[in-house]
Amino acid sequence: MCTLVTARKLNPQQKRILIDLFATLFCVAFGAVYEVFSHGVYSYGMIYAFVFPLMLGVLPLMLITMLHAPYPNRFARGVYHAGIATLTVGSLVSGALEIYGTTNPLTLVYWITGGALVVCGIVTYLISLFHRTERMEE
Repeated sequence: MCTLVTARKLNPQQKRILIDLFATLFCVAFGAVYEVFSHGVYSYGMIYAFVFPLMLGVLPLMLITMLHAPYPNRFARGVYHAGIATLTVGSLVSGALEIYGTTNPLTLVYWITGGALVVCGIVTYLISLFHRTERMEE
């Protein structure tokens, strides 16, 4: 007797949600391990680095999926998720520097660049939605 097992394929939205969930869990684990070895010194940048992939990655994509809204195009997704990655790395770097006992003014570049990329991704998505509704009306 042969049993056919078919693997359920994930759509791009589900894959992206899983990737962002993995990034969130990685940041939680990384921050926890880093603080165990930081000799009682902690940093909010390190503790809350998981918020960026969770609040900017997982939740909006789940909202888009639940509302059956159009999935962002490739460029909008790429720019938006590059912004999330930049903000997350910036938070981890700032946290590591704070735990070490120093600061660096160059960490501001992470926040500005990450924020600009996220905003650019959102604007690109909204423009693509506008053009999509314009084409539907014609």
